[in-house]
Amino acid sequence: MSAPSPTAPVVETRGLVKSYGKIEAVRGIDLSVQPGEVFGFLGPNGAGKSTTISILCTLLRPTAGQALVAGIDVTRQPGAVRSRIGLVFQDPSLDDQLTARENLEFHAFLYNVPRSERRGRIDGVLEMVELHERASSQVRTFSGGMKRRLEIARGILHYPQVLFLDEPTLGLDPQTRNHIWAYLHDLRKREDITLFMTTHYMDEAEYCDRIAIIDHGKIVALGTPSELKGLVGGDVVTVSTREVGAAADEIRRAFELEPIVDGTSLRVEVDDGAGFVPRLMREVTVPVSAVTLSRPSLDDVFLKLTGHAIRDEQVDGKDQMRAMVAMWRRGGRR
Repeated sequence: MSAPSPTAPVVETRGLVKSYGKIEAVRGIDLSVQPGEVFGFLGPNGAGKSTTISILCTLLRPTAGQALVAGIDVTRQPGAVRSRIGLVFQDPSLDDQLTARENLEFHAFLYNVPRSERRGRIDGVLEMVELHERASSQVRTFSGGMKRRLEIARGILHYPQVLFLDEPTLGLDPQTRNHIWAYLHDLRKREDITLFMTTHYMDEAEYCDRIAIIDHGKIVALGTPSELKGLVGGDVVTVSTREVGAAADEIRRAFELEPIVDGTSLRVEVDDGAGFVPRLMREVTVPVSAVTLSRPSLDDVFLKLTGHAIRDEQVDGKDQMRAMVAMWRRGGRR
């Protein structure tokens, strides 16, 4: 199969479906990712993000539809796809008993990086993620952030066209997450690589060129962060109260607005938030603990489109991810 043209999508899906019995984890996804993009899948745990990325990485077979990576069908030629991608798993997949360099040497061997290029390439990626001085240290002595940086180095060692990152900063503190993103942006410039990532962190999604918002296995919106925020009109006023239902009724009657209820708070979209808040406080008679005024965020977009917020829940399914890692190491037999 000939290589795709420079303008062809580097990742493309058409009607992608993945079912487990009567449960549809992925429900007809169509998307197109251009070379060099930072493309984000934004959604809560269980929305279908990891399932989709596993299909694109040949770890799962789709129930229906088609997926192409670098112009190659992931089902018909999985080996050819694997040679063109890198993958940073949600769950750690390094060998803790090996050193950083030994982990990379093993990966270089598996991906047939020429022996004459291995040392230089390994030195280069270790330098890029600032781990060169720890090359001879066992990975078990690394912090979570250092391990994640090493996994990124491993993912790009064999010159992939696309680096898939499944929740790349999950469980890391905010400062370390910012550092990881600094490395990823530098990587994109140096390697001319496409980054395809999943996340449920709203601030992280802001780093993407385009975002697909996914919920219950379907894409509900797709665009740049600015385009998506444009779906929410004007300002967002959030009211916190223990009597959410009564407050919502009063707002409907007084302003003919439909509040979005989220736990112990509700939100309304208005053209002039500064002028609206004083009127709001005159009309609402129930006790209010706080009122905030803000410009639309991706959280507001998700809430508007789905009716619920993304929660920073504890990610489950680690046993499934470990099985996927084992499958990857065995050569992807399914």
